[in-house]
Amino acid sequence: MKTLWRTPPGVTAALLAVISALSAPSGPLSGQEVADGDRPTVFLDCAARNCNQTYFRTELPWINWARQPQDANVHLIMTSQATGAGGSEYRLDFIGSQEYEYENQLAYQAPPTNTQRETLDGITHAIGVGVLHFATIHGFFDDVNAFRETIELVESEGEEFDPTERVVTGEEVEDPWNFWVFRLGGNTEVNGEQTRRTTQVRGNASASRVTSTWKMNFRGDFNINRREIDLPDDGTFTDERTDWGVSELIAYALADHWSVGVRGEVRKITRFNQNFRWEITPALEYSFFPYEEATRRALTLQYRIGPAYREYLEETVYGWLSETRWEESLEIEFSQRQPWGNASVRINGSHFMYNTELYAVSLNGDLSFRVFRGLNLNAEGGIGWVHDQIYLSAQGATDAEALLNLRQRAQDFNYEFQVGFSFQFGSVYNNVVNNRFRENWWR
Repeated sequence: MKTLWRTPPGVTAALLAVISALSAPSGPLSGQEVADGDRPTVFLDCAARNCNQTYFRTELPWINWARQPQDANVHLIMTSQATGAGGSEYRLDFIGSQEYEYENQLAYQAPPTNTQRETLDGITHAIGVGVLHFATIHGFFDDVNAFRETIELVESEGEEFDPTERVVTGEEVEDPWNFWVFRLGGNTEVNGEQTRRTTQVRGNASASRVTSTWKMNFRGDFNINRREIDLPDDGTFTDERTDWGVSELIAYALADHWSVGVRGEVRKITRFNQNFRWEITPALEYSFFPYEEATRRALTLQYRIGPAYREYLEETVYGWLSETRWEESLEIEFSQRQPWGNASVRINGSHFMYNTELYAVSLNGDLSFRVFRGLNLNAEGGIGWVHDQIYLSAQGATDAEALLNLRQRAQDFNYEFQVGFSFQFGSVYNNVVNNRFRENWWR
């Protein structure tokens, strides 16, 4: 069974309509019996744009979200592809587990004039309708009227849900990995021509664990880069560099608006004249809005302080071959997602404790704004004032290193800025999908 939406209404209103349509008695339950009030558990397998799982969890508080497919009642596969009008069609396949015989396909078509918020709302609507249909058939909501009243209460009184309750906990499922997720990756790239050759080898590994109160990320990476360039008058320029690093983040939910954490790093950064570097930085963060609203709006203040040790490849402009310095920084970030578009601003300032004249300040932001239907403006940029380059080599950079940007050079500021627009007119109703001669098959 396949159903298609093009311009869905509000999520809550749409779900209420579906509840009413499904409130008629259904046939006998297939699979195991479900206790009254239980919520369906869904595993999201997403290979599409706008896979914002945090947004879906926030907007669909009555769904349990599993981290492993074997723990779910429903395996949801979501893909997307371009439509003839330049929008996207999102296809959602709902496949029941062995205990629940169920299969359904829904589709949501996002017009090309949609903002990201409108597209996310449309996808959320389709997910909610599909899961609700499954849940009603299999008896998850025996008392449909009670569930209707619950949604109406959320709509009218703004009842808040703890987003952590939407994730299946370790007590609810048997997770042999205890919520740990591991990833390995790497690639090799070789390119060149008669007068130039480049070989690059990269690798990375990570381990993470996220629960309602803890967030832990560990990551390691390495990069081997070799360049050979035949010069017109002076033989061959050869440069080979090996960089590596290990980093960690451990954060704890201290209170409703407070979090504490610690960041650590061990690294070799050739470009920044650092043969070995370690640092450990405790941090404190305050969120002015509840954390569960972060998918729509966020305003956070984060303070960090800690020591950093550096062992240099070459003597620095200050005459050091190694040193340990304490640093502190303050970062303020605001972001929001609205029907008119998205916007974010981030201000960061840091300095060395032993000399406050050695500091850095940066301001970054981005904006995507819909002026009217079909016309969108987007801009992003940043500017930074840099006065903390204590790692610079006293020997400076050679001409070749400067041209290839292989060694960091002294600077007082940096900036970047770009602005653009997109305007589409004509038919927005061409929702035909033609998969022949696909250039971007992942869309």
